[in-house]
Amino acid sequence: MQTPEDPIQWLDGEVPLSTRFDDPFFSLENGTEETRHVFLAGNHLPGRFAEDFQIAELGFGTGLNLLVAWDAWEKAGVPGPLRFTSFEAFPLSSEDMVRAHAVFPAFDGKRDLLSAAWRGRGGRFDLPGLHLEVVEGDARETLARWEGAADAWFLDGFAPAKNPELWAPELMREVARHTAEGGSFATYTAAGAVRRALAEAGFAVTRSKGYGRKRHMSQGRLEP
Repeated sequence: MQTPEDPIQWLDGEVPLSTRFDDPFFSLENGTEETRHVFLAGNHLPGRFAEDFQIAELGFGTGLNLLVAWDAWEKAGVPGPLRFTSFEAFPLSSEDMVRAHAVFPAFDGKRDLLSAAWRGRGGRFDLPGLHLEVVEGDARETLARWEGAADAWFLDGFAPAKNPELWAPELMREVARHTAEGGSFATYTAAGAVRRALAEAGFAVTRSKGYGRKRHMSQGRLEP
């Protein structure tokens, strides 16, 4: 949870910025479209969606990636709920979450359902068409204890230069260990150290076109 010593600042009154990491929570250009480009298309979604599909994420933030994926899942008409597990060290307060959501699309009511359910801490949330778990704490500790395996990973920590812990080789190995056979990852960063760590963990890593002003991003599949 954000502490008094770690307040959220607001850029243009709309975009939350973490003063702990000096980084905004989502794109200043168009956060929704960046999520679709990086995390959906980067994981070949919604085309890969299937019953019991599991998404896992490093960095829940404002929940924008969840909302975009949940909306795509509903539109794809896949039976049963989407399973979405996110690892988050510093959950936003309820008030900051609601304020951040004000600039998001409504996603056919999903935004307001998430805002109403959010209590500023991790937990499990069963919403229409969604089973969400937000695991609060340091992912370097909590991911190792997770018993699940992701079909697709959204790697969305703050910038590697500002939050290197969330991109460390040891954590990328845990990501690979918690990836289902044929599973994938996508991330907005193309930093060489991150790509090397993912490759060493067992992923076939590709550098591809980024969103907006970001020239490149990274995506890949777990190698057999």
